[in-house]
Amino acid sequence: MATSSKSSTPEETRLDEHLDAPSTTAPGDGPADTTDPGERASSATPDKGAAARAGHGTVNAVVPLPKRKAAARQGRERTETYTALRPDGSEVTVERNIETGESSVKGG
Repeated sequence: MATSSKSSTPEETRLDEHLDAPSTTAPGDGPADTTDPGERASSATPDKGAAARAGHGTVNAVVPLPKRKAAARQGRERTETYTALRPDGSEVTVERNIETGESSVKGG
C-alpha cells in the first residue's frame, strides 16, 4: 500500500530570508514573486557554496525589504465617477476610489 507524503509546497508565495537554499514558492510563481502586495524584494548575494554542499542546484538570491510605513493622507479621497452599462443594457453610475482601487455601483 502506497503512503502519501504531505507536500511542502506553500499555497502562497512569500520572500525567504535565507540565502543558502532555493526559495519556496507556490506552483507557477518564480523565485522573486510574492503574493503579498506590500512585500518588496531586494537582490542579495547568495551563499552558493552552502547551497551546493546541501545538494541544491539553485539558491535564493532575493530577500524581503522592511515594510513601508503607510503615508498619512490629508484632504479628501480622490474618486472618479462614470456611467457604465450592465449586461442587460441598463445604465449605472460607478464610483472608483483612485487611492484604494475600490469601486461601487450606484443606481440602476
